[in-house]
Amino acid sequence: MRKQLFLSLPFVLGLAPAVHAASDSELVVVTATRTLQPVQVTGESVSVITARDLDLQQTVSLGDALQLTPAAIVVRNGGVGQNSTISLRGADAGQTLVLVDGVRINDPSTTDAQALLGDMMVNNLDRVEILRGPQSTLYGSSAIGGVVNMLTKLGGDAPFSARASAEGGSYDTYRLNGGVNGTYENVDYGGAVNYVASGGISAADSKLGNWETDAFYNVGSNANVRVHVLDTVSVDLRGYYTSARSSIDGYPPPNYAFSDTPEFAKNVFMGGYAGLNAVLLDGRLHNRLGFIGSHIQRRFFGIYDYGISAYVPDQNYYARSGSTRVEYQGIFDLDDNNQITFGAESERNTFNAQSLQYDVSPTLGKRRTTSGFGQWQTNLFDQLTLTAGVRYDGDSQFGGHTSLKFAGAWHVGDWGTVVHANYGDGFKAPSLYQLYSQYSNPLASDPATALKAETSHGWEAGVEQPFLDNRFTASATYFTRNTRQKIDFFTCPYIPPTPNLPGCDARPNGYYYNVGRAKAAGVEFALSGQLLEDVAASVNVTHMTAQDLTARTDLPRRPKITAGGSIFWTPMDRASLGVTVAHVGERFDLANENGVLAGTTQVNVLGSYPLNANFSVFGRVENLFADKAETTGGYGAMGRAAYVGLRAAL
Repeated sequence: MRKQLFLSLPFVLGLAPAVHAASDSELVVVTATRTLQPVQVTGESVSVITARDLDLQQTVSLGDALQLTPAAIVVRNGGVGQNSTISLRGADAGQTLVLVDGVRINDPSTTDAQALLGDMMVNNLDRVEILRGPQSTLYGSSAIGGVVNMLTKLGGDAPFSARASAEGGSYDTYRLNGGVNGTYENVDYGGAVNYVASGGISAADSKLGNWETDAFYNVGSNANVRVHVLDTVSVDLRGYYTSARSSIDGYPPPNYAFSDTPEFAKNVFMGGYAGLNAVLLDGRLHNRLGFIGSHIQRRFFGIYDYGISAYVPDQNYYARSGSTRVEYQGIFDLDDNNQITFGAESERNTFNAQSLQYDVSPTLGKRRTTSGFGQWQTNLFDQLTLTAGVRYDGDSQFGGHTSLKFAGAWHVGDWGTVVHANYGDGFKAPSLYQLYSQYSNPLASDPATALKAETSHGWEAGVEQPFLDNRFTASATYFTRNTRQKIDFFTCPYIPPTPNLPGCDARPNGYYYNVGRAKAAGVEFALSGQLLEDVAASVNVTHMTAQDLTARTDLPRRPKITAGGSIFWTPMDRASLGVTVAHVGERFDLANENGVLAGTTQVNVLGSYPLNANFSVFGRVENLFADKAETTGGYGAMGRAAYVGLRAAL
């Protein structure tokens, strides 16, 4: 079985769009090892959200899809389309790497190089894999908390298939989606377009007297083509595009308190991939050479004109970032039980930003990172799978870094028990904004080199057990991660002079510096299975403590308890009725345990029904009990909402 999986590898970063389970009981993933592997042999904690899950849950945005995942904390500043972040196992937002088919979408121009999750709509996805724990051995910088990988549809059983959907509902929200995919002779293809518009809610909490709604629209598309030139050679071409506009709120004079303003933002993401894949040595050596480019542009509009005491819609800030990347990956099967994965990568990032409101000079920055990695995996006695990996990253700004990874999975006896454990390193290079903006560190002769990379070391151990004739599976995993050289922002006092605060003379508005140490530790519990032949249920609970070890306080917006669950009845094809529940416990809003955010529980009720062979209707009620607790202090939360729609498939 393992050899068959390796031979079917479609090479693209080991992250192929078309991935299927080897059997009903053997779920195959690609993100954990960058090769096709049954999840139970990886030794890693991986969650998979399938296309069927996305359809059943009628998921609109990536953030919505992640809310039911163990140890994933999604924070959205207001309604749909507003800035959203994800924290995996208590890591910072910029410490989670987000990919689309292996293409990085983290934005180098943001303060901490986080991904713009508010702009990521579910469009043409075959699955989403969430890999938890430090993963820098295979993925380099930003993979301290883990990796979220979105895999799009490619190919199919027929030359042509198409699907489309339309829905509308509360808050003047509308969504249109259409996609095609298929396989014709030697060509696999897939693609889709997506449009989402919403009147939204006020980003500034309406409970504080803010009633101006902040609208949002998003247009997105993606396209994949794989041409099998020969039996052993193929070419991949991919493209991604997203354009979004969202109204936002700010801090207007004279009080400068967060409240309604007519400001808005426009974001554009463009990405492309070209790859050449070749199989040599009678199928034992798989090679992939890939070229990746991406461009992200963020623009903000709305300047307060003191002459007329009102806002004018002029541009006040822009940020542009670009990434070019070339990478090689090889996979060599020594025999049926031993496999070596190796590769090299070189990436160049650029950054250009300017505040137009205050006539500040443009901020420019760039870096190049060159990396090499290797991984060995062996299977012993058809029971024990061991994995070891090493990576070296050479960065033009902060120097070199070496990452290690060790993992093991042991299938115990005939009971189906799987015991797994792993150790991993993670690191995150300082963002270009932290290095080159007006807030760069002044405490060195060269401010751009003053900051060091954040580093982490984490391990986990767990057990998975099927029972009741494999109808149910239960699992428990303990994890811990220590982070050093954490980058924080030093706020200088507003009242000069500051003789005892080095750096504040040069950076009176504050600066970034390495100071923090943090630790996250907890336990993830999960249970899933078939209550009846057509009724499936799942539940997960995470208990985690995430602390700033320097200040000895809890990290902000990291609840001790998170939980998710669902139950769905599917009496026939395309007919379903279900409930999902996502709970986030009480947590602090700010550092040093300031500001308490109440716990929140979101309950959604969802259903669909086929009208005929090609059409079906669907509908849902989100936030059934209208829980409007803030996820970020001062920002609003969506209330109860209802939506209905129509799906078509050919």
